[in-house]
Amino acid sequence: MRTRPLATALVGAALVLATAACGETVSTSGPPTVAIVAKGFQHQFWQAVKKGAEQEAVKENVRVTFEGPATESDIESQVRMLGIVLGRRPAALGFAALDSKAAAPLLDEAKKRNIPVVAFDSGVDSDLPVTTAATDSKAAAAEAAKHMAEAIGGSGKVALVVHDDKSKTGVERRDGFIEWMKANAPGVQLLDTQYGAGDKDQSAQITQNIIAANPDVKGIYGTNEGSAIGIVRGVTATGRKGIAIIGFDSGKDQIDAIKSGVMLGAITQNPIGIGEQTVAAAVKAIHGEEVPKTIDTGFFWYDQSNIDSPQIQAVLYQ
Repeated sequence: MRTRPLATALVGAALVLATAACGETVSTSGPPTVAIVAKGFQHQFWQAVKKGAEQEAVKENVRVTFEGPATESDIESQVRMLGIVLGRRPAALGFAALDSKAAAPLLDEAKKRNIPVVAFDSGVDSDLPVTTAATDSKAAAAEAAKHMAEAIGGSGKVALVVHDDKSKTGVERRDGFIEWMKANAPGVQLLDTQYGAGDKDQSAQITQNIIAANPDVKGIYGTNEGSAIGIVRGVTATGRKGIAIIGFDSGKDQIDAIKSGVMLGAITQNPIGIGEQTVAAAVKAIHGEEVPKTIDTGFFWYDQSNIDSPQIQAVLYQ
């Protein structure tokens, strides 16, 4: 059902790209531009990535542009943005794909124009990026699963509210959790995975539906900031107590939920570090320097016991 509109968006983006490039004079004065297209501005995570990118840009003496669609479900808007950005012919591109395949034609166009691409947060189904700066999402999800199993005593029903099944983060944060549970906690019954587009309201409604259908559910795992906060809101709305909630990412609402005991804990990435590493790798690529094929930006488990530690405070964002 979504193939035709997505194809239309790709064609439209390519046309925008071609139009923007026609007769355009690219200035060679001033610092080079690293154009960054993120998954959105929906969550505080992306603002932290932006901050890191801007900090590194100052160190590297480059200019950074940072944009993304209004929501993390708007694949077509992101593809159009990518086309427009490439039409400006930046020195390098940083790209976090909402759909790991949808942007392939435009990434091919970047290659033709000798614009190096640094993938970040989510990889793409292509060998084109010079590197991918991201968290090992499967390992991080496995860590979340381990804490969930411990919290519920190794048995009972556990639900997953996942932000999408198109991006690599959505797929890997889902699969890493499921695979660890199947291998290490046979007493845990995983309910069918539900998808909430990373939207807090949608994820809250999904959570209420899960609890209504499974009043004995013992744990619910959310794969990004919006999913996790939606779960908190959904559980709170039902009045249920004792459900172990584990999230992903940070933000004020999750921090507050963990400190108050409503949420058990969460996995945090290092979003400022992701922004810094993306720009640093882009600058190296601009200068023709080699970069590793992947840059592991790390992850941390945090809960009430360590949330105020210097190590965790350094990677949380509000």
